[in-house]
Amino acid sequence: MSYPYQLRTASAYHEAYRQSVDQPEIFWNDIAKNFHWRRPWDTVLEWNFEDPSVKWFKGGKLNITENCLDRWAATQPDTPAIIWEPNDPKETSRTITYKELLEEVVRFAKVLKMN
Repeated sequence: MSYPYQLRTASAYHEAYRQSVDQPEIFWNDIAKNFHWRRPWDTVLEWNFEDPSVKWFKGGKLNITENCLDRWAATQPDTPAIIWEPNDPKETSRTITYKELLEEVVRFAKVLKMN
């Protein structure tokens, strides 16, 4: 079963939770397919509580920031990423789209690279 980003009912939540406990490898494999991976994983989960040792998505490589911002800027550039509501009602709110946010992040990354 592949889960959507949002579980819309209590029963869907309970079903997802139960699978996450009973079949964690299947559950997290399905969740991880929703991310952009630079290299897919070889193994979802290796665990040994005797040592203790737990390894998730062994062999996989991803840049989580690409999944938080870049992919949304590419597919939904004009969708609001941040809606800022001021505490002072006299101030105006501000909406920042994914495209605008990515532009600001890139601009700031260039500043960091200069130092």
